[in-house]
Amino acid sequence: MSAWVAKCPAQEPSLPVGLAEDPSKESTQGPSLPSGLGEKTETAFDGPTLPSGLSGEKPSVKQEEPQKKQRSWKLPPDMSGYWEIRSGVRVQDDPLEDQVSLAETRLQLTYDQYIAYYFPSGHFHLTSDLIFDATLDDLNDVDLEDGEGWIDLRETWLSLTPLDFMDLKAGRQILTWGTGNLIFLNDLFPKDYRSFFLGRDLEYLKAPSDAVKMSFYSEMVNVDIVYTPKFDPDRYVNGSRLSFYDPALGTLRGENMPMEVERPDKWFDDDELALRMYRSMGAYELAAYGYIGFWKGPSGMDPATGRRFFPDLTVLGASLRGPVGYGIGNTEFSWYDSRDDSSGTNPFVQNSEMRFLLGYEQEVAADLTLGLQYYLNYMLDYHRYKKALPPGASDRNRARHWITVDFTQELMAQNQLVLSLFVFYSLSENDCYFRPKVTYDFTDNWKIQIGGNIFTGKQKTFFGQFEENSNVYAAVRYSF
Repeated sequence: MSAWVAKCPAQEPSLPVGLAEDPSKESTQGPSLPSGLGEKTETAFDGPTLPSGLSGEKPSVKQEEPQKKQRSWKLPPDMSGYWEIRSGVRVQDDPLEDQVSLAETRLQLTYDQYIAYYFPSGHFHLTSDLIFDATLDDLNDVDLEDGEGWIDLRETWLSLTPLDFMDLKAGRQILTWGTGNLIFLNDLFPKDYRSFFLGRDLEYLKAPSDAVKMSFYSEMVNVDIVYTPKFDPDRYVNGSRLSFYDPALGTLRGENMPMEVERPDKWFDDDELALRMYRSMGAYELAAYGYIGFWKGPSGMDPATGRRFFPDLTVLGASLRGPVGYGIGNTEFSWYDSRDDSSGTNPFVQNSEMRFLLGYEQEVAADLTLGLQYYLNYMLDYHRYKKALPPGASDRNRARHWITVDFTQELMAQNQLVLSLFVFYSLSENDCYFRPKVTYDFTDNWKIQIGGNIFTGKQKTFFGQFEENSNVYAAVRYSF
């Protein structure tokens, strides 16, 4: 640095750019302004540069556009659902049904919207399944009441609270009450036994009702009233997907000859009314039930035509549920009054019955739950029934007894793996039904399921008639 000073002894240090005097201008001119604020020159801009796309000029070919942000696709916040693939095969040869029992994919969409702005505590709900079923010949044949075709409308209802002590829900909805585990005494809402025996998810055992439900609350007792303006039967086994023993034929009936039925279908004439009154007494819940309508399955037959029908039915019952020892106990009973055969002398109409259920559930080890049930179905007017039977016709047992055993084991972190086995065993007919199932949630969204429906027994018994329909199934589901 000393050498540089020696060469330029009289030179002053240069000023920063814009502060030095310009010899071409008068000395009275001040320092130059920042670019864009001074006088216009040939190289100066008229103003600050606008962002790309706002200047009105097309960008140069060499100019790079700003990188766009990647956005992940999401459903609206009021929507949810899942997509599922499910398949199953029979483990025995059934000459009346296909070897493939299930081959379907379904997309379920649910929309929930609270509309309290329009109605007091208003809530709108819609759930529908879009289905591709490879086992169907006609995919365009849609039956919303029977749940067949490419769409199954599960729920579409509106609920509101018109009064502080009253709730109202109207539309297609899933309804249930009672204390039984897969055994229904006073729950006369429709069931889908075809889905149950074929291996669809357990949620499909409950079929929808087109009904109005009114709930009233008080300190003394709570009351639920359900009015169904047109009869909603069970989605029962009729031979189309599962073969069964038909006493009228004396053999199995299958998809080559499905059962013919006459279903009550007149609005506000063929209607149903269900009632539940319940209250809590400490840790126990006591309930009383009533129902006026029809047998949920085709329990009557016209001997002249062979067509099945749904006889008139009235049901009264009660239940009690609460802690017993180290677990939860329940008991329930019901009286079925078959009004089309009140005397019990018509062998072609199901007789009146008394039904009784006793159950208990307890966690017997870490994450291992054991459930036991005893179920009795007792026919009334049995002697009149036997006396009225046609010559050569076989009679059924007056008292039919079942026991059920339910094992559920939860494993791994957050119970991702669930092993279960549900067994029905008939003490009176010596037939059995096994429902093993394995469910694994390997992420928050993905779930796989493997299970089976295994029937054993004689052909004329309730579970034994389905022996050739024994099947195994597997499913993959993505929830969103």
